[in-house]
Amino acid sequence: MANYIMAMDYLNWEIPKFDLIFSKKKSSNYCLVIPVINEGDRLKKFLEKLKKNEIEKILNILIIDGGSTDQSTKPSYLKKMNVTALLIKKGPGKLSAQLRCAYAFAIQKGYKGIITIDGNNKDDSGALPSFIKTLDQGYDFIQASRFIKGGQHKHTPLLRYFAIRFIHAPLLSFFSGFRWTDTTQGFRGYSIKLLQDPRLAIFRDLFKEYELLAYLSYRAPKLNFKCIELPTRRVYPKHEVPTKISFFVGNFRMIYTLYRVCFNKFNP
Repeated sequence: MANYIMAMDYLNWEIPKFDLIFSKKKSSNYCLVIPVINEGDRLKKFLEKLKKNEIEKILNILIIDGGSTDQSTKPSYLKKMNVTALLIKKGPGKLSAQLRCAYAFAIQKGYKGIITIDGNNKDDSGALPSFIKTLDQGYDFIQASRFIKGGQHKHTPLLRYFAIRFIHAPLLSFFSGFRWTDTTQGFRGYSIKLLQDPRLAIFRDLFKEYELLAYLSYRAPKLNFKCIELPTRRVYPKHEVPTKISFFVGNFRMIYTLYRVCFNKFNP
């Protein structure tokens, strides 16, 4: 773990402390980053789906654990599921901190691009080959969307649907200059060129919770990175909302973060 952080010191990147539990040899140009914390059976079902579809043949699977206590990320089990690497974040912060750990690790390992996807089994892994193809075509930022032609969604909570469709995506579209339709989900693809760009400067400690997702959706189009949305399927389990965002405090922070992003409060 220390060697990876030290290798980035000359760039002045701020990377949370993390433990590298295991890492297999890199065998793909791209890696699939799965941030998790206490996903339990949802993660197991998702990994079993990835294994069944032989995703490890086209992507190296990298799990960044935010500190699970439910035994869902046992190294012996993850290795059986063909996971390439397991990182456990030890420093402070939530999703954005986890992603900074994983992205720094992936950059150091020499990947050409990164795809991120939630570990709660809501997203369709069948879209992964199209993400790779699109990255190979030179795109820098791919956003999955359930709301464009070819996309699907099921059991999306009504308040979540309203917030995305009529607040979050429209505001980011207006301020970024790129028409986004589905801006809160984490199923995305990035070129390494984008993640390393100092004009974005994503390796800063101010990205702690969920700020990084909105920031990249705003800043990447402003810097003329090649962006696109791809249709995907996203299904919430019936009568359950698997999310780490609390209803009142979480939604207030999301709107406050959106305001700060759109008015350049996170720009370097």
